[in-house]
Amino acid sequence: KGSSSYHVRLLERAGLVKVVRTRKVRGVNERYYAMAARSIVLPDPGEGGPDVLMRHAVADLEAAPAGGERHVRMAHLRLTDAQFAELGARLQALADEYRELSDPSLPDASLVFALFHPAQGEQTGGEAK
Repeated sequence: KGSSSYHVRLLERAGLVKVVRTRKVRGVNERYYAMAARSIVLPDPGEGGPDVLMRHAVADLEAAPAGGERHVRMAHLRLTDAQFAELGARLQALADEYRELSDPSLPDASLVFALFHPAQGEQTGGEAK
């Protein structure tokens, strides 16, 4: 209980949660908290950041329950510059759309995507998968 209280106070000081209701129970003030914002925008991670992000995402995926539902795909595509830009924008818009629908009372789900041009020697010679 003490550890939870400490961490919630840290979140409150950081402006991530706010008190939405209080009540007195047997001489003790109970505080009820809610998120202070619908989303958190992290700063640009800088050089190497996307690599670190993907390593964390893979570690989270590996730690997820083995029997749980997962949707993991890798596709090698051949796109024009315009198609590449359009796909990136559509993926970002889809992630934003579902972030807006996010309900904190529901179980967590993680979405990670990476759209990039591989190094020259790593391109596949076959059909798009």
